Parts: sequence; C-alpha cells; structure tokens
Amino acid sequence: MTNPEADLEEPASFYLDKANPAIWKSLVAFRAKVHEATDAAGVPRDAVELLSLRISQINRCTYCLDLHGRQAAEAGVPARKLNVLPAWREAGMFTVLERVALDIAEAITLLPDDDERAAILDRAHAELGDERFSALCWAAISMNAFNRLSIVSRHKVRL
Repeated sequence: MTNPEADLEEPASFYLDKANPAIWKSLVAFRAKVHEATDAAGVPRDAVELLSLRISQINRCTYCLDLHGRQAAEAGVPARKLNVLPAWREAGMFTVLERVALDIAEAITLLPDDDERAAILDRAHAELGDERFSALCWAAISMNAFNRLSIVSRHKVRL
C-alpha cells in the first residue's frame, strides 16, 4: 500500500552554501561590494530592494521574495508599490530611478534578444550615467546569483 502523504513530502535539500562555505563567503563578500557601489553611486536602498524583489518575482525564488519583501518594507517602500510591483509599468507610481532600475532588473534577468536588451540598457545608461548604471547592473547580477543559489538549494522561508 502506498502512503498518500509521501507525495507531499519534499526531498531533502542539498545546501550549496553549506557544502562550499568558502564560495558562499565569496558570494556574500561580492554582495557587500555591490552594496558599497550602490551606496557610493547614491542609489537609495529602496530602489535596490525593488530591483531585488522584482528579480526574485521573475525567478520565483520564495526565500528571496520573503527576504527582500521585508527588506523593501524596512527601506520605506510603501505597501502599495510592493502590491503592484509585477505590473509596475502600468502602475504609474514609480519614480524615474525606480523605473530604470526595474528595466535593468528585467533586462538582466529575462535576457531578451540582443537588440531589445541593448536598447533597454542603453536607455538606462543614458538616464543614470556610468556609476549608477554600473552599480544597478551589478546589483541585478548579484541578485540573480543569490536567487539561483536559493532555488537550487531549496532554501526555505524562515517562519
């Protein structure tokens, strides 16, 4: 006789961060450098958290959705913005910087065709200048790395 609850059990996780702590520490140090760059470029923490949350939505990373949803709220992002983030283009309530950051987030995460990606990133670069553009691109790259680590490791949302 089969156990009907067996189908509900999740397989054991293999935590890459625990299996290779030196690499994990390097990734955390990388993220710290990215935060230094966004701070130095004058990118407000709320814009970085919106970028991180949008990337986590696209990648469907539950651990990072929970973490960055809380951090966005702590950074002062209003609940209304968090509620409409998946439809940010239509919402009409995001600042120019936030919209550009979200464009960067989606272009780097979704990797549309070369011409479309280049057009989006060229517009963002023209709007932001070198330092802020670079910092936000690195923030998006970093967030995608953390999403993939958490998804592959099956990190759980902490209750």
